Amino acid sequence: MPGTTPTAANPPKDRPAPRTAEAGTVDGAEIDKFSAMAREWWDPAGKFRPLHRVNPTRLQYIRDICTHHFALGERDMRPFAGRRLLDIGCGGGLLCEPMRRLGADVVGADASGTNISVAALHAREQGLDIDYRATTAEALAQAGERFDIVLNMEVVEHVGDVELFMASCARLVAPGGVMVVATLSRTLKAFALAIVGAEYVLGWLPRGTHNWRKFITPEDLRAHIEKAGLAVTDEKGVTYNPLSDQWSLSRDMDVNYMMVATREA
Repeated sequence: MPGTTPTAANPPKDRPAPRTAEAGTVDGAEIDKFSAMAREWWDPAGKFRPLHRVNPTRLQYIRDICTHHFALGERDMRPFAGRRLLDIGCGGGLLCEPMRRLGADVVGADASGTNISVAALHAREQGLDIDYRATTAEALAQAGERFDIVLNMEVVEHVGDVELFMASCARLVAPGGVMVVATLSRTLKAFALAIVGAEYVLGWLPRGTHNWRKFITPEDLRAHIEKAGLAVTDEKGVTYNPLSDQWSLSRDMDVNYMMVATREA
């Protein structure tokens, strides 16, 4: 529309988005799928509504895990100050922005240049200094990047090579650092709820968002993490209550779950 001001929901059209990163773990079809939805990242009622709804639960979990791991002040308004944090597969920046507000020095990385354009524009609108890059975990690891905190949230089920991806992410964790992973378990329950329910019945997500064959069980994910040299220190399920429309932590890891891994100092 002529005269429209560029915003995170309406990125500028007069210049190309950064190139999409290419590397061994990147699944081009997955990148194209999320790039096509990029304009809706910050619409809480749009295609990414489930992420907006689950965000408070996973943000609190990340804060609690890192506060305990680094012995930080629980009441500190910016407990992550001085900590370098990577959100790999950051999408539109739904986790990067609150992590920056908690004081972390944030790098947001995504293989989709379109996602990075949307994320960077929204951060500028919010007055937040976030280092967004159209790149991959392998490229960052090969460049020798290291982070105190690595967030690996809802990415594993979209990559082309899980073993390489997890090995690359593990290399990014600095000595004494921590990684938090969130993904979906490969169970019939997950197929019924995360695909049939969320995509076909409730319409929370566009059909085809997930491929059940790419889901990974906690046992398999734990094996990849340990093979990469990290130690799993905590794991939690994340479940949805349709009556309250709320997500919460649970011992049920049959569908959504999070796993914490650390590297010795």
